[in-house]
Amino acid sequence: MADLDQVLAEIRRGTDEILLESDLVEKLKENRPLKIKLGADPTAPDIHLGHTVILNKLRLFQELGHEVIFLIGDFTGMVGDPSGKNSTRPPLTREQVLANAETYKQQVYKILDPAKTRIEFNSSWLEDLGAAGMIRLASQQTVARMMERDDFKKRYGSGQSIAIHEFMYPLLQGYDSVALEADVELGGTDQKFNLLMGRELQKSAGQKPQTVIMMPLLVGLDGVKKMSKSAHNYIGVSEPTDEMFGKIMSISDDLMWSYFELLSFRPLTEIAEFKQQVADGSNPRDVKIALAKEIIARFHDEAAAETAHQNFINRFQKGAIPDDIEEVTIAAGEGIAIANVLKEAGLVGSTSDAMRMIKQGAVKQDGEKVEDSRLVLNTGLTAVFQVGKRKFAKVILN
Repeated sequence: MADLDQVLAEIRRGTDEILLESDLVEKLKENRPLKIKLGADPTAPDIHLGHTVILNKLRLFQELGHEVIFLIGDFTGMVGDPSGKNSTRPPLTREQVLANAETYKQQVYKILDPAKTRIEFNSSWLEDLGAAGMIRLASQQTVARMMERDDFKKRYGSGQSIAIHEFMYPLLQGYDSVALEADVELGGTDQKFNLLMGRELQKSAGQKPQTVIMMPLLVGLDGVKKMSKSAHNYIGVSEPTDEMFGKIMSISDDLMWSYFELLSFRPLTEIAEFKQQVADGSNPRDVKIALAKEIIARFHDEAAAETAHQNFINRFQKGAIPDDIEEVTIAAGEGIAIANVLKEAGLVGSTSDAMRMIKQGAVKQDGEKVEDSRLVLNTGLTAVFQVGKRKFAKVILN
C-alpha cells in the first residue's frame, strides 16, 4: 500500500480535482496498464508551457507503466470546442487540422516518450458514425442538460447565438472515450462538462466510467490571465532560449511557486526546501534561475540552458544593472500603461517624456528594449525598468 500511496501522491500533485479518486484507486489496484487519454483539437500549431501542465501528467503515467493515448481531434477540430467561448468558433478546414496535427505530434514528443505514446485520430470512428449514429448519440442527452454548461447558459442569457452543431461537441468528445474504452481522461478545469460527458456515455455503453483528472490552467506572465497566445502572456516550448529564460525570470516571486508545482519535475521535498530557503532570506531570483534552467534544458538541452543563464548574467549582473536599485510597488488595477509605470517609478518626469524615450529606444524592460509606447502591463509583473544609461527601478505591479 505504501507504493500505492506514493503513486497517488504523484498523481495528485498539481491537480485541481479527481473524479472519482476512489475509482482511480480501484483501477490502480487491478495492476494492469490503464488507458490514459488526452484529447487535443489541433486549432493552433504552437504549444506553450500552459499546454505542458497536462502533458507532464501524461508523462508521469508513462513512467508508471500505463498506456498513454494522445488523441488528435481531427474530426472534432472541424466542429470547434465551445468551452469558454462567448461566440461560435469558426470550424477549421480539413487541411488546417491536418497541418496543425503534424506540428502537435512533433512538439508533444518533447515531453512524451514516442515509444510509449499511442497517437489516435478521432475521425477513425466518428466519420463512421454516419447520420443515424449521430442521431442515436444526440438522443442520449437533452437540451436542458446541455444548457447546464456555464458558457452556453451565459450566451443564451445574453442573446448570443448558439449553433446546433456546438451541442454535438461534448457528445463527440464523450464518444471518443467510449471508442477508446478509456480508463482515465485528463483535461483542464474548463473541460469539466466535456470530461464528465465521457463518463455518462461510457455508463450507457456498459463500460466502467473513466476517472477524470482536471488540471489547473497555468497563469501567464502577466500573473492574471491563463497562459494563451491571444493574451500575449505565454512561453512557447520552441522559443529561443534567451527569450524563454528572460520570460521565466520576469514572473513574480509568488507565481514562481505555482510554476514549480505544475512545470517542474523536481521532488516536492526539494521544492519545499527552496521555499524554506527563500523564507529564511535567500534571494528568490536564484531559485527562479534553477526553474528557468530546468525548463530550457527539457525543451532544448543542458548546454543551451547554461548558455542562456550566462547570457542573462552578462545582461543583468555584470555592471548592466546596479545592485542597489530602488524597488517600487505600483497599483496596476485592470492594467496600467507603461508610460504611467515609468512616471510613477520616478524614471521620467511625465508620461509624454516616457512616450518620447520609448520611441527613441531608450527604455528597457529586463534588458530588452521596449518597442511599444502603448504597452499595457498587468498585475503580478515584477520587472527591472531602465531609462537611458543610468536610471533603473525594480517595479512590482499589484
